[in-house]
Amino acid sequence: MARALRESIDRLELTTKVTLAVLALASGVYTYLGVRGLLDGSASIVFFGAIIYSAAVSVGIYAFWTYLMHFLPLMRERGGRRALWAAMGIGSIMIVAMSSWLNAAALAGSAALEQHLANTVEDYTQDLDAAHNNALAAQSLLPDIQMAAERFSRLADEERSSGALTGTSGSGTVVQLLNQMSQQLRGLADEVAASRERVKSLFDQGSEHLASMRRLVSASGPIDPRANSFAEEAVSLAGVIASLQQTSVAPSVKRAAEDLSLSFIAPVADGDDADLRQRQTAVVGNVAQAVQAQSAALATAADNILSEPPVQPKRFVPLSTPEAVLLYASDFLPSWAGAISIDLLPAVLVLMLVAVHGAIRHHEDPDVDEHAMTAGDMLVAMRLYERMRAADPARTAEMAVATPVEATAVAARDPETTEPHNIATLTPKGGAHGNVSS
Repeated sequence: MARALRESIDRLELTTKVTLAVLALASGVYTYLGVRGLLDGSASIVFFGAIIYSAAVSVGIYAFWTYLMHFLPLMRERGGRRALWAAMGIGSIMIVAMSSWLNAAALAGSAALEQHLANTVEDYTQDLDAAHNNALAAQSLLPDIQMAAERFSRLADEERSSGALTGTSGSGTVVQLLNQMSQQLRGLADEVAASRERVKSLFDQGSEHLASMRRLVSASGPIDPRANSFAEEAVSLAGVIASLQQTSVAPSVKRAAEDLSLSFIAPVADGDDADLRQRQTAVVGNVAQAVQAQSAALATAADNILSEPPVQPKRFVPLSTPEAVLLYASDFLPSWAGAISIDLLPAVLVLMLVAVHGAIRHHEDPDVDEHAMTAGDMLVAMRLYERMRAADPARTAEMAVATPVEATAVAARDPETTEPHNIATLTPKGGAHGNVSS
């Protein structure tokens, strides 16, 4: 079994080298694509900088795994094996740091940037809706204002036609006061109604910017030009959101409501007799109380609207492809797995070689250090032995008690009796390996 495993290792040596070279080259190519987006400067500087970095990564990965494949399977001492295992772990971390994340940027960089743009669109959509809702919140006060104006106007008409409040019909102090309050409230209602068109216009503009941003996200083609256009749309949309914040008429409603109470001046009764003037004064007092109640209600409603926190539109932050891949790493786990696998797949080959060499040592004689003598080595040793016996019988008698391997070693050290030979160079190509001790 040990001989078969050694033969398999020899046959697969070229395959192992080619595999390492291809993986290192692939990692270098994707590293080049990833690092190119990080460099600034002229096109030639970026090109040569990325080429040099990717070449260094390829050479480093190939050398690192080649050293481990040669040394780690052969290491028998426990301390040496631990040191090599530690070197393998540290080197793998360094490879991920210098190459794998750039490979992931090359594999999923454009998709990560599109994900960033899509998330930004959702954020801006929420901001636009919130600003629009805040601007429209003051519109909810419009029915109350219109109802109050209509109530004062109706009371004025009833007082004028039938004297419903004072008992005396006609256009006097009470009618004038009621008409005055009605006109002030109608003016406030008109102001609130007019702001609705402005709010609608700004919301339509914001919706157009959002539609353009969505088209840029889903469009095909290079991501960098689309990201630049997206940034321009984001700036315009932020301006629209800020304008919507300033369009709210809630502050105007609050000021107008306070003016209704603070600026109320009770008119002097102008009745023909004292009894009528007394009744007019009483009605004016009631109207003043009604105005104060209406003013307090509108001011409280306006305060509730103003208490809502203002919308702070998010600022669009452009990202490079590696930054986007790191930020949205959880969304691109398959790309990360592929990028890391390209760099760390040779670790599996190292583990396989360690296991195979362990099996070889288990099946071989632990007392013999060398188990790789070929049939050609044996033939060379026999020829050397015959030549020594013919040249020096006494010397041959001394070596007769030694094994053929020991005799060969002695002969190789004696230039006077034999010709020096390097047994390793005499091994025939394709010769079968054998275990001499077996």
